[in-house]
Amino acid sequence: MRLRIFTEPQQGASYETLLSVAKATEDLGFDAFFRSDHYLKMGDVSGDPGPTDAWITLAALARETSRIRLGTLMTAATFRLPGPLAIAVAQVDRMSAGRVDFGVGTGWFEEEHTAYGIPFPSLNERFERLEEQLEIITGLWRTPREATYDFEGKYYRVADSPALPKPAQDGGPPVVIGGFGAKRTPRLAARYADEYNLPFHKLGDTELAFERVRKACEEAGRTKPMVYSAAQVVCCGRDEAELKRRADAIGRDLTELRENGLAGTPAELVDKIGKFGELGAECLYLQVLDLHDLNHLELLAFEVLNRL
Repeated sequence: MRLRIFTEPQQGASYETLLSVAKATEDLGFDAFFRSDHYLKMGDVSGDPGPTDAWITLAALARETSRIRLGTLMTAATFRLPGPLAIAVAQVDRMSAGRVDFGVGTGWFEEEHTAYGIPFPSLNERFERLEEQLEIITGLWRTPREATYDFEGKYYRVADSPALPKPAQDGGPPVVIGGFGAKRTPRLAARYADEYNLPFHKLGDTELAFERVRKACEEAGRTKPMVYSAAQVVCCGRDEAELKRRADAIGRDLTELRENGLAGTPAELVDKIGKFGELGAECLYLQVLDLHDLNHLELLAFEVLNRL
């Protein structure tokens, strides 16, 4: 089981804070540093100093780290045009010497679109746009050198593209697709994804979602292995007092977190992570909400990661 640190900077984090968390992630032996791709805070927090752009942040972190993988859960297809997005991700992949994973989804948070002048079409159109973006982005990355790429879709047209720059990873960064959708999400994952991720669901729902994607892969005749992963809010403490202090710091009820997230003593976390492993998860994203509590990362590394 690989453990990855997953952050939500729109809730309030400067680049300097993200850098400190990324460096701790690397130094403590975690597999990767991931961040959300959002432009507006959620819930009753200040959000100061305001949002940081996901791919600009990851480009900087690519030069400040040397081992951990870097990626998004999830870049919204509504935020960027497919050609420029393919260029940006390919460049960050080269800047990191091939350490990028590309998580992408439809986009779902209407308020952030309104707040920053980004069109927010219907869910059906967002799925259609996502599928065209996946076809274009992966097509650009995989086009042989000296060849050109063309695409004619409902929303995007690409003609005589040199399909440059090429990512450092052959064929492009691994694509991560996630969500609990019952039909379109499994189909897109089976066709385009290297990894399927289910965020913030209980074990039973996780098993159901994994099975839907496995079935979609079988129906599509896919032979390439799929990585299955989950994301959970994490809150770890050596005792109840430390646990409650950390839960209070992120505005969550400890009892609710134990039921719906990954909360408890190191032994409790190791046990629950093992249950995700039994379902087929190879990777778990630990959503760390208090980015100033680096002692939390140390505890997770020494008492959870080292036991797996």
